[in-house]
Amino acid sequence: MRWPRSLQARLGLSLGLVLTVLWLLAATVTAVIVRGEMDEVFDSALRETAERILPLAVTDIVGREDQGVTQRLAPIRGHAEFFTYLVRDAEGRILLQSHAADPAVFPPYDGPGFRQTATHRLYSDAALQGTIRITVAEPLAHRASVAREIQMGLGLPLLIMLPVALAAIILAVRFSLDPLRRFRTRLAARGARDLSEVPADDLPAEIDPLAATLNSLLARLRDAFEAERSFAANAAHELRTPLAGAIAQAQRLRSETEDRAAAQRATDIEETLKRLTRRTERLMQMARAEGGRLQTETPYDVRTVLRIVVEDMARGSQSAELALDLPETPVLSTIDPDALGIVCRNVVENALRHGAAHAEVRVSLTPAGDLIVSNAGPVVDPERLARLTDRFQRDAQKSDGSGLGLYIVAAIANRTGSRLTLTSPRPGAADGFEARFQLPATASEA
Repeated sequence: MRWPRSLQARLGLSLGLVLTVLWLLAATVTAVIVRGEMDEVFDSALRETAERILPLAVTDIVGREDQGVTQRLAPIRGHAEFFTYLVRDAEGRILLQSHAADPAVFPPYDGPGFRQTATHRLYSDAALQGTIRITVAEPLAHRASVAREIQMGLGLPLLIMLPVALAAIILAVRFSLDPLRRFRTRLAARGARDLSEVPADDLPAEIDPLAATLNSLLARLRDAFEAERSFAANAAHELRTPLAGAIAQAQRLRSETEDRAAAQRATDIEETLKRLTRRTERLMQMARAEGGRLQTETPYDVRTVLRIVVEDMARGSQSAELALDLPETPVLSTIDPDALGIVCRNVVENALRHGAAHAEVRVSLTPAGDLIVSNAGPVVDPERLARLTDRFQRDAQKSDGSGLGLYIVAAIANRTGSRLTLTSPRPGAADGFEARFQLPATASEA
């Protein structure tokens, strides 16, 4: 027999089996004891019957005028006679018998006491110095019938109580495991980035050390991740000033030199430093997406943040036109404004970098809270489209990207309970690319 993997099923099954075996054993022992006691009661009844009938038979037989005549007592009314008897003399002649007595079942008299045949239990006694003898018989089938009725009386309640007891065991086990089930639900409901301690105050004493070990492991993982994120954020922050200074020096060198080769070299250095600056910004954004608080306590109107971000990007973009489409009614969300700015910038920069040259990039916000950025351009094949949210997924034909933009957006979506959907070609078009970011906890006001 293979035990189920469920702890609840194992406890219910094992307790049910033990209870069933114990009850069956108790019922069997009870039946054996009751059968012994029943035999004693029936033997006592046999003897009592013989001792009460014998004096009456002696009086009747001694007072007869015709000796040696067999007399059969007629019943007053019809009934089942479980005890039958014969009264015989010393020569074995029947002097008196009950109405249902069958002489064939009565063996010859061999002295007072009990004896048993294949079909009957008998008791014999004698009076007047053994000249008048009585034998009372009881069918063994009668005792067996009574024993069966007693066993049925013991078994039927058992058949009714066993299912009830098993159901009670299952309910008790389920109730006892409710704290463990709640602990599992709390743990399963957590996001992939939530490493805070799981409340375990109501767990049983046997499970509590396991929960304490799990929380200790989560704390160590949280500290390790925080150290990694802190290092990335601090490193990116500390690189900002030196990079800005290096860019300024390269620009000054280019403006002061008249050597075209040196000026070109200064331009190349400046571009390299700017790419490094952008990657540093991406590292800071990644640390923010993976470690910072990404939602506010109360919802706010996100239209203002999107308008500021898109207008700022439009001033710096010379290769494409940015079109912003916002609803007339407020759109409320709990996403942190900085996180929303990171999402918008990364998705729009991805569209500007990989879309068709000088084509319009449309940024729209639906009343339901979907931020949609679409652009014209080549169709992305499904296999590559599925990998765009992985780290360091760059376009092989363009070397200025970091490969982290869409990964950061996906990380923010994952931590805020949002959803990022990438589609190519654009819905309703034969080409292009669309990114749809569903804002968390959105609502509309009339």
